[in-house]
Amino acid sequence: QRHRGHRGSTEMQIRTPPIRTICGLILIVSAVVLIPRASSQYPFQNPDLPTEQRIDNILSLMTIDEKIECLDTTPSVPRLGIKGSGHVEGIHGLTQGGPGKWGRPQTVPSTTFPQGIGLGETWDPEILRQAGEVEGYEARYVFHSPKYNQGGIVIRSPNADIGRDPRWGRNEECYGEDAYFNGAMVVAFSKGLQGNDPKYWQSAALMKHFLANSNENDRDKSSSNFDERLFHEYYSLPFRMGVVEGGSRAYMAAYNAVNGVPMTINPVMQKITREQWGQDGIICTDAGAMKNLVTAHKYYPDFETAAAESVKAGIGQFLDDYRESVRGALKRGLLTEADIDRALRGNFRVMIRLGLLDPPSRVPYSSIGKESVDPWTTEKHKALALLATQKSIVLLKNVANLLPLDKKSLKSIAVIGPRSNEVLLDWYSGTPPYSISPLEGIKTAVGESVRVTHAVNNDAGAAVKAARESDVAIVCVGNHPNGGFDTQWARVSVPSEGREAVDRQSITLEQEELIKAVFEANPKTIVVLISSFPYAINWTQENVPAILHMALNSQEEGRALATVLFGDYNPAGRLVQTWPKSLEQLPPMMDYDIRHGRTYMYFRDTPLYPFGYGLSYTSFAYRDLRISTQADTIEVSVVVKNTGQRAGDEVVQLYVRHVNSSVPRPLKELKAFTRIHLAPQEEKAVRLSLPTSRLAHWNADTDRWVIEKDQIEITLGGSSTDARLKKTIQVR
Repeated sequence: QRHRGHRGSTEMQIRTPPIRTICGLILIVSAVVLIPRASSQYPFQNPDLPTEQRIDNILSLMTIDEKIECLDTTPSVPRLGIKGSGHVEGIHGLTQGGPGKWGRPQTVPSTTFPQGIGLGETWDPEILRQAGEVEGYEARYVFHSPKYNQGGIVIRSPNADIGRDPRWGRNEECYGEDAYFNGAMVVAFSKGLQGNDPKYWQSAALMKHFLANSNENDRDKSSSNFDERLFHEYYSLPFRMGVVEGGSRAYMAAYNAVNGVPMTINPVMQKITREQWGQDGIICTDAGAMKNLVTAHKYYPDFETAAAESVKAGIGQFLDDYRESVRGALKRGLLTEADIDRALRGNFRVMIRLGLLDPPSRVPYSSIGKESVDPWTTEKHKALALLATQKSIVLLKNVANLLPLDKKSLKSIAVIGPRSNEVLLDWYSGTPPYSISPLEGIKTAVGESVRVTHAVNNDAGAAVKAARESDVAIVCVGNHPNGGFDTQWARVSVPSEGREAVDRQSITLEQEELIKAVFEANPKTIVVLISSFPYAINWTQENVPAILHMALNSQEEGRALATVLFGDYNPAGRLVQTWPKSLEQLPPMMDYDIRHGRTYMYFRDTPLYPFGYGLSYTSFAYRDLRISTQADTIEVSVVVKNTGQRAGDEVVQLYVRHVNSSVPRPLKELKAFTRIHLAPQEEKAVRLSLPTSRLAHWNADTDRWVIEKDQIEITLGGSSTDARLKKTIQVR
């Protein structure tokens, strides 16, 4: 067109070429013009345009049927060349296989870390960041690689729910009972999944399950009831940290209601997460949750109303059979196309941040998948799985330094118990490239010079015989992550088992009878509790000289355990929940007001093990506590010394107690922590920063956070009950 505008008399002087030449020129010009237009036909394809303009253009080009299709978990518009990403599970490693058979069309291995509760027990956000980075990388690899070309890069992880009660059937997925601690781990894992590029994400962190979802029985119709302060200060805090600090822009709404309003249509999704936190991405339902509004919650009379109200509340993706309900809602005027447009914007924002609408040359993560070596086979990924598992192991008891074992002085070991020769996978696990059981790890560690006998149970006296004939007995017990039924949903074998859809009815370990029999045969008994939950192992704690805890599922389970048993690794994991002595120490399961004696913050009885607890093969001393206030931050420093003869890690934990608060406060609250490594006799000055914003409480009358003029007592130590140093200071 520019040429046409500048023709005139000059053009008249040009000699007219033969018709054949004109046809040839037309073909050449057409090629020059049409090729660029084919690759950049629409404004949304221009990566330099602002994101909101690109989305405006996408929505203007879509038909209503295409928009309805994009309310699914894969927002794709084939006619426009838009190929979005679907979801994959990933609580502790990419899932493209496992008991849940998540891989489609084929099972693909992936690096498998300890369960979420085990990752929490590392008390090491950096390890979680690295684990998230590995998982996000492997998701990209499987998604892009021509060898696999499946899965997705929107990952349903981390789980930001809080493990307020050890009976919760999905306890294994969370990071513990403390809101701030969980938030710190959620932030770290989210950052790892999404990567550190300033514009694009490696994968998208979709947090689960917003909000206050920590009961399985009747979860599709139950209501979690608590006041506004607990909403802001406890239940929503890990999600808020995940959005504001971790950069997550996706989450799944929970099945349950909060204060009688189902989360699938709860207005806090829009008013709090969107408007206050800045969550502008994906909000999806849980599986079947839209229909539950009618069938279970009985909140709406029909599916069309339920679908309409879900979209208007902020739901942009349904894990449900929603299409006819949405079409019916449109016909009835319950829903408008503009409502759908608003809900879809978040889906496309995430796809753009993943780089799926941009040229691959622009996206640094687009080259993942071109490697000739599968990443889960690399030493880097294997080594991280081992390190994360080692860091997660908690030493609960060690009388007379029975541990670590001296391989040189041992001639025989009995390895006993139902968890001794297997690595169990939970419902949200992938398929590890390999797995090492405790028995295999122990055998490899001791070699041919030590006789290792094995007994799964005490049938025909096998366990007792093995223990009696050995120098030491190692008993591996714990729950089955799928309740003992890998292929049957919502079933468990014994009352202390729990899983998705089933809460535990007991916290008593049925296998403690096996421990008693083995201990009677050999007092040098070591119990390895491999479990997703706390157990009231009162007899074991009172009688058995050495106890370790580790979570299930890691591909390096056996090797990591062996390094701890034989002293190649000094354990420093810490518990992330209060372990009660009995159910009598707990409030009723459906009491969501944690002030009624729940968690270390309000627990007034003596627990079996306190929050933050864990031992070491060495010892640590604290001295020289110093506190200064700089602007809006309280700076705390303390000198920590390894006073023993072994190198080891200490987890320095900072707790706060409000002395003169005008509102009720917890007995104590974790506000900062760090894990440090010290050589024998080495000492380090440890510095912890405490932003004064962490001291605020929510004022429901003014709808804002308030930092009071208050005195606070700061306590430093190795657990919630290990008060090494204290100091009271004035705030403001």
